[in-house]
Amino acid sequence: MAESGATLLERVAAIVGHAHVLSAPGDVEPFLVDWRGRYRGTALAVVRPGTTSEVSAVVRACAHAGVALVPQGGNTGLCGGAIPRVDSGEIVLSLTRMQHVRSIDVANATITVEAGATLAAVQDAAAAAGLLFPLSLASQGSCTIGGNVSTNAGGTAVLRFGNTRELTLGLEAVLADGEIWDGLRGLRKDNTGYDLKQLFIGAEGTLGIVTAVVMKLFPAPRASATAMAAVATPQHAVALLGTLKRALGDRLTGFELISAFALALSRKHHPGAPALLPGHPWYTLIQVDDSVADSSLQTALEAVLAVAADNGGIDDAVVAQSVAQSRQMWALRENISEAQRREGPNVKHDISLPVSAIPAFMVESEAALAAAFPRARLVIFGHLGDGNLHYNLSAPEGAAATAFMQHADAINVIVHDLVARHAGSFSAEHGIGQLKRDDLAHYKSAVELRMMRAVKATLDPRNLMNPGKVL
Repeated sequence: MAESGATLLERVAAIVGHAHVLSAPGDVEPFLVDWRGRYRGTALAVVRPGTTSEVSAVVRACAHAGVALVPQGGNTGLCGGAIPRVDSGEIVLSLTRMQHVRSIDVANATITVEAGATLAAVQDAAAAAGLLFPLSLASQGSCTIGGNVSTNAGGTAVLRFGNTRELTLGLEAVLADGEIWDGLRGLRKDNTGYDLKQLFIGAEGTLGIVTAVVMKLFPAPRASATAMAAVATPQHAVALLGTLKRALGDRLTGFELISAFALALSRKHHPGAPALLPGHPWYTLIQVDDSVADSSLQTALEAVLAVAADNGGIDDAVVAQSVAQSRQMWALRENISEAQRREGPNVKHDISLPVSAIPAFMVESEAALAAAFPRARLVIFGHLGDGNLHYNLSAPEGAAATAFMQHADAINVIVHDLVARHAGSFSAEHGIGQLKRDDLAHYKSAVELRMMRAVKATLDPRNLMNPGKVL
């Protein structure tokens, strides 16, 4: 370091104000541990800038001192990507003070918002303008838009609207030397060379710090329908997905797959949740929306499900008759992750596969895992419409969860090898962070890794941007 930590913190305090430089143990503790409690780090301090210019000045000061920065939004990540390393002397840069909606362009259907705004706040701002921001996650009340961009978040509406990468038109970022890149352009067409914003989307803060973004907006839905359908196998679910696509087109917004055990966990840890369609091995949650007010959408959905029932494609179904019932159905799905956390440690996988490959993968993986780890319980749910499964394993009934977690590496090899065999990805929407660095090195080709390292070396040659993550 070119100067002491105390001197650096004085310089930083002069930039953001002493109240926004946290160093007392009790103040920094919430920023040092991830949501799942798996990763815990240490930090020289937590710094909370309020503007892009303050971010720039803080980065310049840290670069001068040779101190690394760990950008953090709502700290809802699942791979340890926003947690500092232990005894590394890093500074956590919390962006949660930067919450302003800079502008909404209704005619252009875009919103420009700072990185620290929560996803829910962006949704609300769009709704107030009569528009829709379709990114939807269970953590939307606390995750931030900068974190969503930096991890390329997915969620429940990717089937229709795409993930964060497809929703992002432009962004502003502070580079490793403190320079500000203003790429806040709300253009659908801009064919002027390399699309530089794509480098920062999904980079988890390892190339620079995203401070603001321009996101696409869409017409708000004026008609909606939600249903839960029970199916015998994942193959039946895939067939039902195809039937719904053909019948409803792009009005099909979400299509989730939920195992009976995952649904049972959700109900167990959220008393009062409705017991819909009990006794089936698999469930699908279906969301359809239309921007046309007089759409007979619910009737159309009911008709498709009735035909599927007559043909043996589904075993039973229930269609929500009110907004409250729709919210109850979605709560059953969205509460699964929290239920798993309360249940205890479990081996998590965030995988994606071609939708057509999912049934075969499920058969092969269940057989392989049952042979290696008898009685381990599969907790499977996810966004079947876009091929993304959260494929998790809990300890056998009555077994110690902590002891079962010692098998995590062996379980990961079984699952991820099968994913690779079916041309899938071991990380669909949660990112790499600290958790999956070894997997990235194993499953990415040498050419891909070389290109990624070249980009990192060019934009962050001193490795001061969230070191130890991704690569």
